[in-house]
Amino acid sequence: MSTRRAFLATGVATLAASAVVRAQSSWPSQAIKLVVPFPPGGSTDILARVIGQKIEPILGKPVVIENRAGAGGAPAATAVARSDPDGHTLMMGHIGTLVFNPLLYPNISYDPTKDFVAIARVASVPNLLAVHPSVPVSSTAELIAYTKANPGKLNYGSGGNGSNAHVSMAYFASMAGLDIVHVPYRGTAPAVNDLAGGHVQVMMTGGPALLPLGQAGKLKLLGVSSKQRVPFAADLVPIAETLPGFESVQWYGIVGPAGMPSEIVRRLNTLVNQQLGSPEVADTLTKDGALAAPASPEEFAAQISAELVTWRAVISKANIRI
Repeated sequence: MSTRRAFLATGVATLAASAVVRAQSSWPSQAIKLVVPFPPGGSTDILARVIGQKIEPILGKPVVIENRAGAGGAPAATAVARSDPDGHTLMMGHIGTLVFNPLLYPNISYDPTKDFVAIARVASVPNLLAVHPSVPVSSTAELIAYTKANPGKLNYGSGGNGSNAHVSMAYFASMAGLDIVHVPYRGTAPAVNDLAGGHVQVMMTGGPALLPLGQAGKLKLLGVSSKQRVPFAADLVPIAETLPGFESVQWYGIVGPAGMPSEIVRRLNTLVNQQLGSPEVADTLTKDGALAAPASPEEFAAQISAELVTWRAVISKANIRI
């Protein structure tokens, strides 16, 4: 009897393994949808297009970027979490959708650690602190002094309530003791456009969205949110040199709905990491204000969990609310 049971167990295992191989070999069987939970033009969109264009010819199927803006990316994330976990619907997630939203929205309809599988971290993106040229400051210290002298008169833009730009700037204002007004937009790109147009005066968001305008002289870049200087803007002084302890660095990575076959996750991870390791992609990211940050699925998942703990404490201490 034990021999028969062993034989049956072996047969079941063989069938399961065969099914996995078939699933892996047949993927992708159609276009891959890479959802960006913001409008075109922001950092998330820029990075998604860089990676999508590189992996598309290798996979042999189109990688379609689908922009779904609104509510800090929560509706888009919810839709991806509820999609078929067959590897054909993915999301370019970032710290806003996977950490800030769950901590700030009490009725959020997805759990970042249970409803998604971490696939591949793509980039680390230090935030840049920028002002419209009409603001008479040229450093972080001067901005703090000017804002304190003019309480409630400056506005800062963000990609929406709960977005990285919102939380990072609210954290900055809390640490510096500033009275500054938040103006949320439906995505980073329209907020940056209004910053360049002078409709809002201040913003803190990722390098890919602000760096080109700073280099063109349309914005004044005052500082960087990482504790060290960054190669793409080596002249920018870390904000922490003015506000000791301040740090707010974005990160981006591809996630999929929970339940995706591990073999597809591994294949995607290997493919993305290979692209991030190429000098061409690394150079493209650096020029856009991002730093390639390859990692295993396990490392990326651990980072998401750790950031939830870290930012829960920050948001509570700074009393950041929607």
